[in-house]
Formats: sequence, C-alpha cells, structure tokens
Amino acid sequence: MRLRHVFIIGAYCLLGWISVGTAPVNAQTWGTVSGTVTDSVQGAPLPGVTVLVEGTDFGTATGPDGSYRLELPTGRYTLRFSAVGFSSEVDSVVVTKNSETRLDVTLASSVLEMEELMVAGGPAPDRPGVYKVDPADVQNMPTPFKDGFRALKTTPGVATNSELTQQYSVRGGGYNENLVFINGFEIFFPFRPRQGEQEGMGLLNPALASDITFYTGGFPAEYGGKLSSALDVQYAQPGQGGSGEPGEESLDGSVDLSTLDASAHLQSSALGGDLGWSFGARRAEPGRFFGTQDLKGDYSPRFTDLQGTVAYRFSDRVSVEALGIWADNAFELEPEERTTYFGVISLDPDRPSDFKALQSTLSGARSDGYTTAFGGARLHVDVTDRLSMAHDIAHFSTKETESFDIESDRRVCQVDPTGEASSANCFLRGESTVTRFADNSVEVRRRTGRGRYELDLGQHQLEGGWHLRSLRFEDNIEEKTVIGGTSQRGRDPVRIRVDSLTDRAVFNERQFGAYLQDAVDVLPAEGRLTVTGGVRADYFSFNDEWTVSPRLSARFSATDRLTLTGAWGIYHQKPTYRELRGDPEGIGSIEETLNRDIQSQRSVQYVLGGEYFFPEQRLSVRAEAYYKDLDNLISYTIEDVRVNYSGENDTYGYTYGLDLQVRGELVPGLESWFNYSYLVAEERFTGEALSSYSNRLREARQGLMPRPADQRHTFSAFVQDYVPGDKSWKVHMRLLYGSGLPYTPTNPGPEVAEGVQTRVPGDRMSGRLPAYRRVDVGATKRIEVVEDGIGGPVHLELTLEVLNMFDMDNTVDYSWTRGFERVPKRLTPRTLNARLHLTF
Repeated sequence: MRLRHVFIIGAYCLLGWISVGTAPVNAQTWGTVSGTVTDSVQGAPLPGVTVLVEGTDFGTATGPDGSYRLELPTGRYTLRFSAVGFSSEVDSVVVTKNSETRLDVTLASSVLEMEELMVAGGPAPDRPGVYKVDPADVQNMPTPFKDGFRALKTTPGVATNSELTQQYSVRGGGYNENLVFINGFEIFFPFRPRQGEQEGMGLLNPALASDITFYTGGFPAEYGGKLSSALDVQYAQPGQGGSGEPGEESLDGSVDLSTLDASAHLQSSALGGDLGWSFGARRAEPGRFFGTQDLKGDYSPRFTDLQGTVAYRFSDRVSVEALGIWADNAFELEPEERTTYFGVISLDPDRPSDFKALQSTLSGARSDGYTTAFGGARLHVDVTDRLSMAHDIAHFSTKETESFDIESDRRVCQVDPTGEASSANCFLRGESTVTRFADNSVEVRRRTGRGRYELDLGQHQLEGGWHLRSLRFEDNIEEKTVIGGTSQRGRDPVRIRVDSLTDRAVFNERQFGAYLQDAVDVLPAEGRLTVTGGVRADYFSFNDEWTVSPRLSARFSATDRLTLTGAWGIYHQKPTYRELRGDPEGIGSIEETLNRDIQSQRSVQYVLGGEYFFPEQRLSVRAEAYYKDLDNLISYTIEDVRVNYSGENDTYGYTYGLDLQVRGELVPGLESWFNYSYLVAEERFTGEALSSYSNRLREARQGLMPRPADQRHTFSAFVQDYVPGDKSWKVHMRLLYGSGLPYTPTNPGPEVAEGVQTRVPGDRMSGRLPAYRRVDVGATKRIEVVEDGIGGPVHLELTLEVLNMFDMDNTVDYSWTRGFERVPKRLTPRTLNARLHLTF
C-alpha cells in the first residue's frame, strides 16, 4: 500500500471517530464571550493567545488585533489565557442567553522567569537542534508502552524501523551515540540485547517527568561527548520549583492500567514546601503483544521498574536532591513454531510466482535478564545572588544475562499462493537443523563524581564543570551455533559448527572531563542575539587519549515571528566496551580483540536553522540543515537491535540532511505536528583497513557505501483532535514512515564437508530493507470522578487504541536459509489495547 493511500485512509478513519461522538445540543441555550488580550507593559494587543475553558479542551485563540470571540452555553465558566513568553491568567465569566459578555485580559511578560531558568542551567529550547517533548503527549500517544524513548520517534531526524525497541538513531548515528540525563545524572541503555522485545522498559518514566528536552545535534559543551544527540529529562520536584509552589503540600498522582502494562506514581511536598518527593512504579507483562509475531510460543516477559526522587531545601541558598532507580527486566520464551511466507506473487501469467514458506519446529528455551540499579545525590549552593555551584556523586550498575539452548528443524517449501495454508500446499525445497546455545553475562559498574559552577555577569553567563568516572566491565561468553542438513553430494547428514567461543574478560578504567562555556548577549537589546561558546577536554585511560572539543552556537531573533539559529562544533565519542571489544568470533579470546590503540570517533558538525511563527493560525514552521564530517569511525553492522563493531578505526565519511517540522494547535489547546527528514549517511574504508582484508572482503568494501543508519526519508506525525459536541472525547493518531535501512546480504562461501557451503557476507550495505510504515490511533473519554479530591479534581480517562491500524507488514531484519534465501523477520501486526488512566 502506497504511503499517500495510508494517510488518506487514516484521515477518513479520524473523521469517522469524530463523527461518532457528534450529538445534537437542542436543549441548550447559548451566549457569547468576547474581548481583547493585551501586553501589560506596552498595552499592545497580543495575537495567538490561547483561550480555553478551564478543565476542557474547548477554546479559541486571539486574532492579529488581540481580540477573541467564544460561543458557550449559558452558565458560569473559568477561562484560561496563555501564550509563550507570558504568565497565564485565569478569570471567570457568566454567559447569559442571546447576549455578549465582555472580558478583557492583560498578560504579564514572563521573560525574567525564563532568564532565571537559563541561569540555573535549565534546558534552552531556543538553541539549534532542540525539540521539546511534553510528558502529557507521551501519555496521549498511542504506543505499545508509555515510554518516553519510544515517543522520540515522532521527532525530526530520528530514524524509525521498529516498535519493539526503546533504542533510537538520530541523524544517521548509531544506537549508542546518544546521551541521556535524568535530573542531570547520566544513565545508559542495555549493552547486549539481540532483539527489541528483550530490552524491557526504558529508564525514562514519563509519569514523573516535568520537562523533556531533546538535542538532535549542535548541543553545547556541558553535555559531554557523543556523536549524535543529548536527551535532558527533569523529574518533577514538588515544593522545589516543580509542580507546586513552596508551601503547597497537596498529594498528586496517577494510576495507569492497560492490557499490556500498569503504572502508578505519587508526588507531594512537606515542611512548608522545603521537602519535595515523587515516586513511580511500573510493571509490564506484554506476552500477548510479543506473541503476535511469526514466532509462536510461550512468551513470558516481566518488566519491573521503581524510581523515586527527593529534594530538601535547607535554606534559600542550600538544597540537596537524590534520584534512585531500580529495574528488573526478564524475558523468557519457550518457542514452538514459526511460519514465515516470503518471495514474489506474480499476477502475470507469463511470469510464475516464486512464493515460499519457512516452517520451523523449535524446542528448548531462552531467558534474558537486565537488572539495573542507579543512585545519585547532589548538593546545590547559591554562594551569592550571581554565583552558584553543584556537586554530585552517582553509581550506575547493570547485570545482563543471556541464556538459550534452542534446536530448530527448518523446512523451506514452495507454496501455491492461490491454495490453502496447509501441509499439502508445501512442496519441499530443503531441510536443515540449527542448534543455538549461549550462556553469556556482562556486568558493568560506573561511579561518577561531578562539579558544576555558574556565574551571572549580566551580559555574560559563565558556566564550567568537571567529572571523574571509574568503569568496570566483566564479560563472560559461552556460545556456539551448529547447522545440520543433507550434503549436496549425497544424502548423508552433515553438522557444521558455524561459530564457537568461550571466554572471560575483566577490565577497569578511568575517565575525566572538564568544560567551560559562556553565553553572551551580543546586541544591546537583551535576548536579540545570543552567542554561546564553549570548550571541553576529555581523557580515557584505556587508550591514554586526550580530546579537545570546541563548540559554538548562536540564536538571532530577527523579528517577533522569525528566529534564526546556527551551530558549529567538534564532538568526540570515547569508545565504550562494545566498540573496544569488536567481534571476538573466530579469534577465541576477548582480550585479543581489545584494541588499546583505538581512538575516539570524531564528528565536526554544522547546523543552520530557522523558525517562523504564524500567530493567526497558531502554527510554527521550522527547518534545519546539517552536515557532519566524520573520521576515526569504528564500522559496525546491525542485526535487529544488536550492534556488531569491528573494534578498529577503519572508516571515515559524512552525513548531511534536512529536518522540517510544522507544529501548532490545529484545534485550540491540542498541539499536533508533522515532520519530514531527508538524510544521507555514507562512509568509506581506509586504505590501511582494506589492505588487511582478504581479496573477497576487500572487494565487498570498496568505494563509498551507506552507513547502517542511512534512512533516506522519514515522515512522522502526531495529530490530536476532540469530538464536536462532546469535548470530553479526544482522538489521537500517530503516523510513522521510514524508508528502508541498508543491510549486507549473504552469499555462498567456500565448500566444506560433503559439499555443504558456508555463508559469507556479500557487498557491504548493498541491500535495503522494506520501508517501515505504521499508523496507531486511539480514542479517549475523559470523566471527572470527583470535583474536589485529596489534591484537587480526580479525572478518569478511558482509552481504546488500535496499534498498527492497517496491519502493515514491517521487516526489521533477515535470516538466511541453507539455500541462501533471505527470510524476513517481521514485527507486530494489528493489536488492540485498552487503557485506564486515573489522575488526582
């Protein structure tokens, strides 16, 4: 199905949802509220101000002259007036029958509050490559799990090719090229998952989040060294400048239940607001969802996550905060059978169909576990009104285990596509038996100390900091793969051990880093032109390497509607364990693959962008172009979500692209957006690397070739609307499209025992997976259960979601039969999910 057909059908479905809830309101009488919204300083009219009826999504927006007009049933209402850069105002009004009530409002500028936030080191949404993610949108977005990482797939520049994984690729980068911070503490993704469903839940709990800022490129020196992106998440701290003002001690929280997962969170403050805390718990058992794939069996995933944060203010100048995370993700599977159809169905009578089926009968079991623990504490001191400092310590540890012993009896059949799906419609093409065994584990421990210092000098905002980290990795590997079948020269059975490795490695290393940056107001008009320059230096004991990374960014407010941004910088990524280890298969020792001469990968980035705001339509249009000059790259391949590195600085290349976004309120109070990204990511092997390969591998790696995350075209959208006649109903739609990612096909290799041929890689990245297409929709009914509960109104939201609404087949990877035929590994089909969300 072509993409434009998908969107047309999706639009009709959305209109259908809307029309279902439309109802006559003959019994009601109506009146009108109108007025003008002005600036409190100059008295100028404010266009584009959102005017909402409190507690609903019904409203309008002011026009170019600052005026608004709203028709409502008779009665008393509370209206909320809000606009970017201004403090919100709330006022009440009485609407009478067939008459017009006048309500003029003045909004005060909130620029001073924003400046204070930036001085305190908060995320800056006006920097290049920065996108804000509203935690409320994460809750509303129809996804299998309410995971903040999966919500990033609707951000420009993010590749999309699987709904099962929490990992993401940004602007052509690899999965491990992304920084993630929660409350300023760095956290990490799993190290060695093979498939997306094994990963569990990401460590970002959106129910606790008050602010999510995503840098897709050009991020400043304070965020450290990675090649692609930085995600800055702030959890709410009631009573400490979070969800409540000092002194407010109400209890807020939520409970979320669905057919796939459940979660709950609480937050409150005490001691007059000096003590604030929040706590969240999540549990998911999505066996039913995973079981919709081609591989059938007894799926038993159990994902558990506990998180909490606490902050205490000793005085107006001294405060402490702490963050704790514990996650235990277990994935167990007893596979039974798999039937995957592949090939070509031809409607041309002169061209016969070549349609096949891979039928597998499996026995055995697999078990994967990811247990993660994190604890961090920070002391913040405002030394003077202009000077502040923060010091923190953090401990991150994870133990990942992988155990499986599975035997698969495979049959490849020629299938008549017009016949019935039965054993009779299976003309045998070949048989084989594959036995896979593994008993692997990796334990990682990171301990970090950090200091951060900020000085306000008026036009200059100085900031500096340092960090010192110790790392310990302990890796245990025991795995093998055996393929059995019938030889090509006879009928005798043959068993071939494809790979086998048993080894253990332990190493301890240290990292050090420091940075200094300055944000300067260049022009006399405050905030008109802001330039931020910085430099950071990093050291890694493993390869005894120092790197220096200067960075520069600028923001220019050309008019009230047009903003221009630009950035340049050098980014170094220190090799972590997987890049260091490379692929030990066939070598027999992990230690032999640890390359002590390896260098940090480097990217020189250029970003140029602009944003224009249309106040009458409440829409903003944003465009960003970027170019990355890449060298010292460590080549890798991707199998599902498993990244296999070469362990050598063997390639260099470039990435360039364009990100476009249209964002705004298509209906008052509900934000929607549409994204399109174009990307080219290519690399070339160095002459030294090519000279070390055999003739066959050298030919397969010659010339310029796509990088593994070279997804040329992506489109994503998130659309929200309410049902006319009943504003308690809302409809949400998420659309994702990503052109095919490259992969390396498999070709016949040298013959071994009894004429059986081995498999060898073909030309590197010469194939393309099919495009990824997905439409998820959800309808939500909001009910006010109690008007005045423990901490305020209690609301219940009932949601029905249709995931993969058009039941599109998506392929994340290929496996290969003994006859070198590629068999797609498909993702999840259409799935229904019901959800209950209670807030208080």
